Amino acid sequence: MSAVLAEAAVARVERRPGALGQFTRNRVAVFGAVLFGVIAVIALLAPVLPLANPDHTDLANRMAPPFSRHALLGTDQLGRDMLSRVVWGTRVSLVVGVVAAFLAATIGSTIGILAAYYGRFVDIALMRGIDMLMAFPYLLLALAIVAALGPSLTHAMIAIVIVNVPFFARSVRGVTVGMRRADFMAAARLSGQSSAQIIAFELFPNVLPVVVVTASTSIGWMILETAGLSFLGLGAQPPMADLGGMLGDGRNLLEVAPHVATIPGIAILLIAVGVNLLGDGVRDILDPRLKSGGLARIRPATEVASRADRMARLPQTGRAEGALLELRGLETRFRIGRSVWQAVNQVDMVVHPGEAIGIVGESGSGKTVTALSILGLVASPPGRIEGGEILFNGEDLLGLQTPRLRAIRGDRIAYVFQDPLTTLNPVQPVGAQVVEALRAHQRLGRKQAWDKAVALLDSVGIPEPGEKAHAYPHEMSGGQRQRIGIAMALANQPDLIVADEPTTALDVTTQARVLKLLADLRRQNAAAMIFISHDFGVVSELCDRIYVMYGGRVVESGRVQDVLNRPAHPYTARLLACVPRIGQGRHRVVPIPGLPPPTNALPNGCAFAPRCSLAIAACRSGEIELGTVGPEHSARCLRSALVLAEGVEGAGAADGGVA
Repeated sequence: MSAVLAEAAVARVERRPGALGQFTRNRVAVFGAVLFGVIAVIALLAPVLPLANPDHTDLANRMAPPFSRHALLGTDQLGRDMLSRVVWGTRVSLVVGVVAAFLAATIGSTIGILAAYYGRFVDIALMRGIDMLMAFPYLLLALAIVAALGPSLTHAMIAIVIVNVPFFARSVRGVTVGMRRADFMAAARLSGQSSAQIIAFELFPNVLPVVVVTASTSIGWMILETAGLSFLGLGAQPPMADLGGMLGDGRNLLEVAPHVATIPGIAILLIAVGVNLLGDGVRDILDPRLKSGGLARIRPATEVASRADRMARLPQTGRAEGALLELRGLETRFRIGRSVWQAVNQVDMVVHPGEAIGIVGESGSGKTVTALSILGLVASPPGRIEGGEILFNGEDLLGLQTPRLRAIRGDRIAYVFQDPLTTLNPVQPVGAQVVEALRAHQRLGRKQAWDKAVALLDSVGIPEPGEKAHAYPHEMSGGQRQRIGIAMALANQPDLIVADEPTTALDVTTQARVLKLLADLRRQNAAAMIFISHDFGVVSELCDRIYVMYGGRVVESGRVQDVLNRPAHPYTARLLACVPRIGQGRHRVVPIPGLPPPTNALPNGCAFAPRCSLAIAACRSGEIELGTVGPEHSARCLRSALVLAEGVEGAGAADGGVA
């Protein structure tokens, strides 16, 4: 045990990038930050920069063009230096825009959160007041407020804040209403938190990204709105320079001196672009769900290394004859900062036509990533397939163009996801979603596709399918939603069905029905199936062969009965020892000691060695090959003979000590 602890102590585990590291990876946001930073610094340094007096008039040099001898950006209609006035005007406009956006965001967000959280009379009182403000055209309302308070830049800013509060209140309330009944809110109440604590520590962090983005996009608008008021003489008063006033002054000079209006307009544009891009980057930092940078577009298919690079990493082994699907040396990795997570590492797998194979293992062993890699559904970034081949009917799926891959998805290969409530579209009836699956690959009219969708719902055991087809996912039970997912998977009679733990969240009775349905429909359609599960009992009933995964690798494979009755890898034996046995008297369930290693810090040799009571020194060094231990039975273990001799009881009875 001490050796294991020492090894763990010196293991270097890369951490996720911090806030600054995550921000710097977003190049567009960095560009926005640099652009806005340069503008802000120049504006702040206006008093010390060698600029001309922005209010000094020189009628003899009025409307001088840019790059004149004494005026780099020319002069306006009164001969005032445009460069100086733009710098000083940017200073004023930035203060107005940022302060107004902050005040509007603070007041509006507070109103939206309180209205959504407390509901009823609080919601009615607050939101009806917001509705009254929104009933007036916002610019006319701003004009009325400034007219009542008197022309000045401060009064113009107050008016801009008031007319923008409703937009923040409405957007934040809409987001908060959807969270009010979420499970994490119920958990916060259960923990004894007060309403103030829930609002501050549960709701506010979740709506903050929305507030930041809305505020960043509003700064540019607020500068323009202030410009409009200044143009009408209700904002900044002469001789104060602000970008809006300059823009208004140059409106009538577009034909004779276009630079008078163009230069402040460009300044407003640059400020708006910089603030918006910076706001997106800050949003990505504040929202922990955006791991890879919010401005990075998720690809339609997983990023794949070039064929030359993949083949260079592929072991020189022959291809399986007559296979429907074959995975050869598959490697899928996630790059997060400087850390590389080997989620799938040199996985070989074969599925024959009409065959059902099971993939089992603890959470984090690579089962789901392996399945998603088949159809290129691993999100990129941060996922990338670095090596191997995925052959479907002899065609390498990793080398396909997106249109060809899209034609295979949902048609020849279907996927049943684990949680149908999150994978079904919540705003579309389930029948319409089945119709979409049909019409994506078949030339069917709407009526014909609808009739076929209803027939599919009937075939998967949905009661009153004609009526249920018009129901939304939230109106159906978990078992019914799972059946809808199965109906969508079977819509185009695929050759292969990938089912990712489709019965995990179901009760025992519903689980049995779904499993029987899958088995019956598979036989009727002569389809092959990959079934991912934690349950050995389910796999033994449904599958022909089994693959056991650990640390992103296959550690044992073979016919179901061979693997379950005579496991050859200590990990498989220990998993089986954890399964309760009903009707066989008292049976001690012994958990596996320790936890699976993170795939960005896998130990040398066998990844299971730190948790294995049979491990020897050789298990902790070098590559452990997948060796043959029987007909169609393989294991990645140096002591498979001992495991076979001791059986499940021998391997599972160990007290968890590590050699």
